[in-house]
Amino acid sequence: MTKATAPVVALSGNAFITRAGADAPEWIDDARGLMDWSDPQTVISSYVRVAQAGKFNITLRGSPPPGSISDVKVTALGKSFTIRMNSGAKQFSSLATVDVAAPGYVRIDVQGINRTGPQFGTLSDIVLNGTATPGLVFANDPSNFYWSRRGPSVHLGFNVPANTEYFYSELTVPQGEDALGSYFMSNGNSESYMGIQVVAPDERWVLFSVWDPATGATRLLSKGPNVIVNNFGGEGTGGQSHLVYPWVAGNTYKFITRVRPDGLGATNYSAWFFAPEDGRWHFIATWHRENTTTWMKGVYSFVENFNVDKGYLGRRALFGQQWAVSSSGVWTELNKAWYDTDPTGDNKQRLDFAGGLDAGSGQFFLRMGGFFNETVPARQNFIRPLTGRRPALDLNTLP
Repeated sequence: MTKATAPVVALSGNAFITRAGADAPEWIDDARGLMDWSDPQTVISSYVRVAQAGKFNITLRGSPPPGSISDVKVTALGKSFTIRMNSGAKQFSSLATVDVAAPGYVRIDVQGINRTGPQFGTLSDIVLNGTATPGLVFANDPSNFYWSRRGPSVHLGFNVPANTEYFYSELTVPQGEDALGSYFMSNGNSESYMGIQVVAPDERWVLFSVWDPATGATRLLSKGPNVIVNNFGGEGTGGQSHLVYPWVAGNTYKFITRVRPDGLGATNYSAWFFAPEDGRWHFIATWHRENTTTWMKGVYSFVENFNVDKGYLGRRALFGQQWAVSSSGVWTELNKAWYDTDPTGDNKQRLDFAGGLDAGSGQFFLRMGGFFNETVPARQNFIRPLTGRRPALDLNTLP
């Protein structure tokens, strides 16, 4: 019988700095693991999902500086123990055993406590041995460690009638679910997307972006007051417009996007945002996309994290009141959504993703990050109750 290989959990794809002082130097490199490890207050947390109850013990792979010794505290499932790292060796183990009572995510914390050298050393991997390790889920694709640490994005797709010109929707981010790096995208379509972001601890945006066509360009036609305009890159190129606005978790925001061909071989894309704090609609921008003739299609919403260092934090949003408005002014309520995730979820690099119908509100929900255990399998249709409450809105009066 061939002995099973012990799982090797790379910090590059599975670890986060979950506690650190203001000037702590530690960071996670996407190839080498923990770097500049010297602050005893810093906690480095790695996450694995066990498939069965059992036991495991822990081996650390790394090395302290030449001629030095480092003592490291390891904590998992409420049990803490110390591992000594001696210069010259590459693996360091403990006789301590961690008991796993049930399947689910396990957080493994590492914290330096004593050192004789200038740093605690390097730390690249955690090796797990024991009866709880068969079927272990963790990020094991080095080429996608960046995306694994960001976490699995989740999406809702909506079919709209032909000749849809406007899409209206409402979005609520529950209190405590607005972690740094969150993008709650409410109104997306095949060429543009709109939503709200947490870009910094003290800065939040309403964002509207339009991708460039395969040939030609996207250019600004008009924008609202205080809206900032530039170009974007990284995941495609195009025009970006955003309003710095202190949106509040727990409040419900309304969004409208418009897609209308200009009759000359191009299409114009517009967006508006309703803030309950001041009770009015804010015009974001209108973009002109060359070599494009289309009405609204490919409508979708998503929740994602764009801050790779904050992928251990959870995010959740409620999506409701989806309406399509035709070019002739007919309003149609959309109550069926297709739910899926991205390759990080599909390839089981992480399983902390969920979506579907929120029973309490009757709205759709999306949830990702935070290493929760209540996974909802992707590629399902969900139906919410029809409200029959067409928004009391005259589109012709939008600013």
